Amino acid sequence: MNDFRQQALDYHASPTPGKIGLAITTPTQTSLDLSLAYSPGVAEPCIEIAKDPEAVYRYTGKGNTVAVISNGTAVLGLGNIGPMASKPVMEGKALLFKRFANIDAFDIEVTHSTVDEFIDTVANISDSFGGINLEDIKAPECFVIEKVLAERCQVPVFHDDQHGTAIVTAAALLNALEIQGKDLAHAKIVCLGAGAAAIACMTLLIKCGAQRKNIYMLDTKGVLHSQRHDLNEYKQQFANDTDLRSLADAMHDADVFIGVSGPNLLSPELLTTMADNPIVFACSNPTPEIAPALAHRVRSDLIMATGRSDYPNQVNNVLCFPFIFRGALDVRASTINDEMKIAAVKAISDIAKQAVPDHVLTASGATSLCFGKDYIIPKPMDPRLCEQVSIAVAEAAIASGVARLPVHLTC
Repeated sequence: MNDFRQQALDYHASPTPGKIGLAITTPTQTSLDLSLAYSPGVAEPCIEIAKDPEAVYRYTGKGNTVAVISNGTAVLGLGNIGPMASKPVMEGKALLFKRFANIDAFDIEVTHSTVDEFIDTVANISDSFGGINLEDIKAPECFVIEKVLAERCQVPVFHDDQHGTAIVTAAALLNALEIQGKDLAHAKIVCLGAGAAAIACMTLLIKCGAQRKNIYMLDTKGVLHSQRHDLNEYKQQFANDTDLRSLADAMHDADVFIGVSGPNLLSPELLTTMADNPIVFACSNPTPEIAPALAHRVRSDLIMATGRSDYPNQVNNVLCFPFIFRGALDVRASTINDEMKIAAVKAISDIAKQAVPDHVLTASGATSLCFGKDYIIPKPMDPRLCEQVSIAVAEAAIASGVARLPVHLTC
């Protein structure tokens, strides 16, 4: 572990500090090049944009840029560590945008005193970018921030910790249910955790066909139920009229367990009480709610997923957010709506059922991958994600009336 820690520190420090930089995209070798790039030539596109604001997409990089913005209040499993301590994560997000979808991303860390101040800061700079990716903002403030910014900004706003997690979780769960011979509409789902990711995951699953009455969400005080008077408006949406109170109560005959909580919170004993052919998504990172090896020893009929890359079935946001934005940017969508999210769910789900090309096996370090219990979701290195998810999102944007351009695939 100490070796890995040093490797991580060295990776971020060398050969130059950080993980991202700028690249020049036009010639700069001659005096004429420089006079076109800046004074006096730069005045010409300025004049055109002043006449037609949409011309900014023709003469600048706005249409292929995303701002990755955080206040550092909910960073990974580290909690509220502040804006500057979140910067390596935001740079990493920018790296992933470029690596997987060729989107230029800029990390912006905001120090603020109030939610309104944060909202004003982001809204006031939003027109500089093609889209806004909110990141690592704690609940419940993140719900208000995203809602208000989506209303105020003219470009798509997307809180990846909510919706990226939800999209990938839904795609993986639909496939796991199919393999286990179960149906989302009738599945009993236990969700351990009631923060931004949990609420977004359950909300999207309902839009995909799950029944709210079959979802049992738990926070640190137990099951969210209708007799509790300590729930905020977001948790109240999942307060069931039920006598179940504890995780042990909820897990009896559950078809699905989704953990977005903390390490080692699901005991082997509780796993034994689940229904036949259970599905467990233990997504606490880096330590899952239950270790995969332990879970498989307890239940041989299990499908298991985690948030880690060293186990099968990694539920990883990188399968989603670069391609959601790629599709949205390519058709100049004004927002990222439910239709686009559900299109992404279906596209990611479908890729896992397709034959896996040899170059994906090589990049993933696998000898074979076939749709089944140990392969319910694509690998991050699969280029078909950009091809298929982006086009599905773009087409959904057009069909739902939020696109300004026809589909053209940039991947």
